[in-house]
Order: sequence, then structure tokens, then C-alpha cells
Amino acid sequence: MFKQERSQTRKTRQMLASGARFTYDDEPYPTRLNFYRDPPALEISIEEFEQFALDRMQVLTALQTAQMRNLPPDQMDKAVGDAIRKYMPMSPNNGNNGMTHGQLMDERRKDHVSHFILRLAYSRSQELRQWFLRAECALFRYRFEKESLKEQLEFLEKQNLTWKKVSDDDKRLLRDKLKASSPFKAQNVDDETFFEVDFERVCGLVGKRQVYVHAGKAFVPLADQVVLVLDEFRERLTQALEVTGRALPRMDEDNRLMPVLNNINKQYLGREFTTSAVAGEIQAQDVDALKIHMPLCMEHLHDELRREKHTKHGGRMQYGLFLKGIGLSLEQALIFWQTAFANKTSDEFNKQYAYNVRHSYGMEGKRTDYTPYSCKSIIMGSAPGAGDHHGCPFRHFSAPSLRAKLASKQVDEFDTEDILGLVSAKHYQIACTRYYEVTRARMIGGSPDTLRGGSGSALAGGGEFKVASQEQIEHPNQFFEQSYKLMQHKSTTGGIGDETEAPLDPTIKGRYTYKKVGGPSSIANNDMEM
Repeated sequence: MFKQERSQTRKTRQMLASGARFTYDDEPYPTRLNFYRDPPALEISIEEFEQFALDRMQVLTALQTAQMRNLPPDQMDKAVGDAIRKYMPMSPNNGNNGMTHGQLMDERRKDHVSHFILRLAYSRSQELRQWFLRAECALFRYRFEKESLKEQLEFLEKQNLTWKKVSDDDKRLLRDKLKASSPFKAQNVDDETFFEVDFERVCGLVGKRQVYVHAGKAFVPLADQVVLVLDEFRERLTQALEVTGRALPRMDEDNRLMPVLNNINKQYLGREFTTSAVAGEIQAQDVDALKIHMPLCMEHLHDELRREKHTKHGGRMQYGLFLKGIGLSLEQALIFWQTAFANKTSDEFNKQYAYNVRHSYGMEGKRTDYTPYSCKSIIMGSAPGAGDHHGCPFRHFSAPSLRAKLASKQVDEFDTEDILGLVSAKHYQIACTRYYEVTRARMIGGSPDTLRGGSGSALAGGGEFKVASQEQIEHPNQFFEQSYKLMQHKSTTGGIGDETEAPLDPTIKGRYTYKKVGGPSSIANNDMEM
């Protein structure tokens, strides 16, 4: 296979050297499915290189999140389908979608190219390779199961697989045995497609007695074909990732691509939360009342700040930018921090801390308007040391400390074990999303399941409410915004049942605007110190 790839690459270089232009006829995409055997031969710009990679990351992340949160099939299909339609649409060949052949090829070219870009980015370590392998296998399975039978068979016929399609004559001879071995005993064997493969390729199906085995060959029905196809895809991609990982050091001197490849898995792909630097509407004295809407990381920082009347550098950066994002103006931020540092005199505060607060609002230094930290930047940032309180509790707390913290928030034992299981699997943001669902459901007197699907109608007053969507929590300010909106709905509709939390003062308002991805990063900058 790899000799074939080298031959294809050699032909590609010859065509480029001759000045010839590639066309889609040179490398067609007859179906939406792809085993990604050969590298793409078409040229792309650096801008396309980065955008294609980020778009594919959006799709893979949406699929992984939906799977980890065990969404019902209809909600999972909607979440993944929406992401695919938005970032990587793949139209069928039926000709009823108004797409020209060129547009179809453009969509499939993007899929092809973006896979190889991420293959490069995720070949640098075993951990990254395993994540990419799981994500790509999940995406391939999702697409394969959505494809029509005709497209599935057309795709498989072109892969040179060592499978033999069972003829109609052989099916008639083996009808009784094939039917007896099928988990769907009532199906019509004559209408089913079977493949004859070596039995060791489908040991799982053999162990469950779901296939007929004769003379070392297993007869796999089309309904179970996805297991066989996925195994083939996984095996090929595993080998390709190992080869790419060995070849990657040769690219270290490429100053165009390596910065992009090294940072793709660290990119925050969601919204940036910011406010007007001087016109926030939240007052310093309102912050305590807003604590009920804060994620666990910010609530922990707030509690420790009140207890110690001081917090270290990392905590001031993380919490200060969060407060800026929920609508605390520069003037009110200075009042808040000076009041919080009650052990410091006014002169000491002005000399040691006031400049840094103004700097974070873009009023000092190079006047960069810093944005609040995303979950990813907090999780992947510097770990808290002795006396520090910044970071992500789901990432940085020990299991006993996190269990105690969840118990203090009245999270029951069942949900605590669910959250700790996600944490042990390193799904920190999904654990935070689950924490949101459990605690906000208690606030509205409902079930966490009413929040899981993105909308619900469990309020006694009736109507729909939009809450923690099928998206996972990606940003502390996203957590705050969703909780705040949920309580606003509760206050306006009423009739939710027993009040477990005091209603939010309606005069307190968070102002949010959204910046396009690519604005000043929320990742800590060396020029910014608090």
C-alpha cells in the first residue's frame, strides 16, 4: 500500500514540475466515503490549510462530545448533523441538491485535505494519535451508516478489499444456515448481501454467534458490515499514523506549517466573551450575588478571595478577566479588587495592583483588550502550586477534594460518580457540562435530562427554555451566561415549584458581545501581569 502511495507522490511531483494543473478527474471522489489512502495532490493556500483543519476539528469535537454525553439518538444526530452542515457539508450524488459536479468535488476535496492536515498535527505523540484514531473512526462510522446501500457497495468495490461477495447461488445453498446464524431470524436471506471473509477478521461476531463459519471463512451480512469496514479503516489509519509520526521530524524546519500544526489541538474554537472596557453595567457590590451562576472554577476563586482577602497572580488573571467578561467595568473592577484586598491600604493597592487591573482592560501598556480565558486555556495552562487557586477543579483537584466540593454543592452520589468517571477519563469539559446540568436542574426544580438536549418544556409555567445545549461547556463565561439566562426565564415565567435559590435581582445585567475567532487571544501573554 505504501509503495503505491510513494508511486502516486512521485507522479504528483512530476506533474507539478512540468507545470501541469491538476483536475478533479486526476483524483476523483466518486462517493462521500474515503479511506484516505493517498495524500491529496492539489495545492492549497496557507489560509485554506488552517481553516480546513479548524473546520474538521469542529466536526470531530461535536461528534466526540455527543458520544460522551450519551445523548439520545435523535439529539446526537441533530448535534453532529448541524456541525457537519456548518463546517464540512458533504452532499450526496443523487443530483437533487442543486450542486454542480465541481461543487461536490470541492466539498470532498476539503474532507480529503483536512484529514491529512490533522493526521500531520496529531502524529506527534501516542496520546494524540490515539485521540485522532478514535475521532476519525467515529466520524467514518457515522458517515458510513448514513450512506445509501448503493453508495456503500460502490465505495467498497473500489477499495480492493479481500472480501468475496457471496453469490446468489451460494446464498440459496446456505440459506438455512445463514438464516439460523443471523440475529434477525425472520429476515429474507435472499434479499440480504453477504461477504465471505477470514473468520479472524470478525472474532467479535463469531464470539456472539452472529455469523455462519465454514472452512475458516465467516459469512458476514450487510447489516454487520460496518464492523468489518471500520476494522479495515482503523487498521489502515493506525499504520498511516505510525508512518507519519516517523516522518514528521523532517518538517521541523518548515516555518510555514509547523506553527499551525503544533497549535491546532490547542485552539479554542468557540466564542470570545468580552464587554466594553469602560461601560460595564455590573457593580462591584453585585459580584457576590452573581456567584450562584459561576462555574466551579470561578466560584472557588471567589470563595478563596473572600476568605484570604488576597489571591495570587494566576488567580487574579483568571478571575479578573472572567469578571470583565460578565460586565464589570474598569472603574468597578478597581473598586472590587481594592475592597477584596482588605488587608492592603489604598496606597499599597494603587502601587502594586491598580496598574495591572487597568492593563487587563487595555488601558495601559500596549493597550490590548484581553479576553476571558477559555476552558481549554485554563486546563492546558500552568497548574496551580502551593497557595494558588486558579485552574480547573475537574483537571487540578484530587479525587477526594473534588468529591468533597461536589458534595458541598449538593450533588448526589450517583451524579458525583458520573462526573468523577468523566474526570478519570480526562473529559474535563464534559464533566463540567454534567455539573452544570445537575446543579442548574436543581435551581429550576427539574431533571438534568431536561437540560441535556438544549431545550425543554419542564417548567410548570409551560413554554420552551433554552439552556445548556448539546454543546459542551467550552468557556466559563458561557457557563455563566447560560445559567443567568435560565434564571431570568425562571423569574419571568414563575410557577416552577419550590424555590431553592433566591431569584436574581433584575437590575443586575451582564452585557455580552462576541468577537470573531482570531481576535486578541485569551491565553496568557507575557506582556500581561497581574
